[in-house]
Amino acid sequence: MARNSNRKLVPEAIDALDKFKYEVASEVGVNLKDGYNGDISAKDAGRVGGQMVKKMIEQAEHNMK
Repeated sequence: MARNSNRKLVPEAIDALDKFKYEVASEVGVNLKDGYNGDISAKDAGRVGGQMVKKMIEQAEHNMK
């Protein structure tokens, strides 16, 4: 039986993460549309995800100061 490891630990954060994803996609030049985005390239998806992680790490480091 397959498990989904992508569940959100804080369900209340789902809307904020979606908003963040669209903001980052816009910054890196990837055009996301509402709903299904499975037709974007793996390279573009990686650019969005990588930039999101980079920004989250920067924010965590800033908060540790």
